[in-house]
Amino acid sequence: MNANSTPHTSSWISFTYASFILALIMVAVGIVYLPVDLWIKSYLAMGIVMLVQSSITVTKTMRDVHEASRLANRIDDAKTERLLREVSGSNA
Repeated sequence: MNANSTPHTSSWISFTYASFILALIMVAVGIVYLPVDLWIKSYLAMGIVMLVQSSITVTKTMRDVHEASRLANRIDDAKTERLLREVSGSNA
């Protein structure tokens, strides 16, 4: 973790894992008990798996973009600070 962010508590991490697992189980049970043919159940299960995978990918990508912009902002701030020191040093 970097200095500007606070780490999540173990309770929150456990809650998020439990919520995800519970939701996945509920959807799986719902699909199993649907009164439709096996191929329709398989299609729905495949769609759920792809939805979970793409949700994880989108979340990771958004986090990576945000982290990259934060790093770029810190680099720009450091360059500005150095420029200001150079300018103020030459005028003194």
